[in-house]
Amino acid sequence: MASRVYLLGGYQTDFVDNWARSGLEIADGMRSTLLRGLAETNLAPADIEVAHIGNFGAELFCNQGHLGGLFAASDPAFAGIPASRHEAACASGSLALLAASADIEAGRYGLAAVLGVEQMRNVPGEQAAKLIGGPAMWNGHEYQEARYPWVQVFSDVADEYDRRYGLKQEHLSRIAQINFENARRNPNAQTRRWTFKQNSFRADDVDNPIVEGRTRKQDCGQITDGAAIVFLASAERAHEYARRLGIDLDVLPHIKGWGHRTAPITYAAKIKASEGQPYVFPHVRGAITDAFRRAGIAGVEQIDGIETHDCFTMTEYMAIDHFGITPPGQSWRAIETGDIEMRGRTPINPSGGLIGGGHPVGATGVRMALDCFKQVTGTAGEYQVDGAKTFATLNIGGSATTTVSLIVGR
Repeated sequence: MASRVYLLGGYQTDFVDNWARSGLEIADGMRSTLLRGLAETNLAPADIEVAHIGNFGAELFCNQGHLGGLFAASDPAFAGIPASRHEAACASGSLALLAASADIEAGRYGLAAVLGVEQMRNVPGEQAAKLIGGPAMWNGHEYQEARYPWVQVFSDVADEYDRRYGLKQEHLSRIAQINFENARRNPNAQTRRWTFKQNSFRADDVDNPIVEGRTRKQDCGQITDGAAIVFLASAERAHEYARRLGIDLDVLPHIKGWGHRTAPITYAAKIKASEGQPYVFPHVRGAITDAFRRAGIAGVEQIDGIETHDCFTMTEYMAIDHFGITPPGQSWRAIETGDIEMRGRTPINPSGGLIGGGHPVGATGVRMALDCFKQVTGTAGEYQVDGAKTFATLNIGGSATTTVSLIVGR
């Protein structure tokens, strides 16, 4: 990083909530998250100099754009605040984080609010799947025959792994099981109270039916209403903040490294480009190693855990080898040895991830950063990874079209 960008903390909504059933709109979710975030971090509206909002589908689900204006309407003190909205499908929140970090590094502003938000449960599930099906891929050019396009995309990723290296469903099912188990410890997780049947994590067409292709019900992330906010600060503002709270500056984590890469939008183009290479998505591997390099760390052995994008179990399976936990194509080894479990060598998704925790699309990247903050400050509660000092994220949009990885540590 050119200069340190500190995380001061933030707030996440309860991903169980269905906003429409409670008579709430996306503006209500934004406002309550912002005000709760300020209270949680002992900040005042006047402290915030700039706002960045991550959101994918407000126009589609809520017939609402111009979310910067909703931010400014949250409190009279925000009238006139510079605010922007960022979209990159499921990586929208991470792009908002990168933009806010760049603002701070450039010296334009000293303290930024980054709010990710999505309302998706105000329409039936079938309609929600259609709304997110086309816009994040090349609409009209790929997966036009699929009932659930994104389910089919990552079924195809599974097929590609199977073709190159071999793949067993039992390993994907174990990823789902771990994430649901982790979610039980997270008081904000969407599935924390869910119960499962005997065959829910097996290839059982009743308890775990196929949704599309080879992807089964428990392989899928959740449709979620939710928001998350984090506050980023320059070294000067972080020092002032720490002095005011009577804490040591070293207690506050900072973004140690970042990677951001964008590939051609179609899935087929990505797979064609990676033919004959060890990684199915070389640009995803590149985003991760870019983050490692900027953080000054040699590899995955120097991080204490990962919050990764598991929109489907196959996405996490891909992340395991792309992070270097195993050699390419051998992610199954880390699953069988328990390396990715809470007490494992490299815990993945102690929050429950997208499968267990929930996936309000535009909020996910921000929620990941907030969970990294919690982990490295020892405030993650029942899903705390013991002794965590450095955590990584991997947030992807589309068929790994937009990829962002962050390293957060103290």
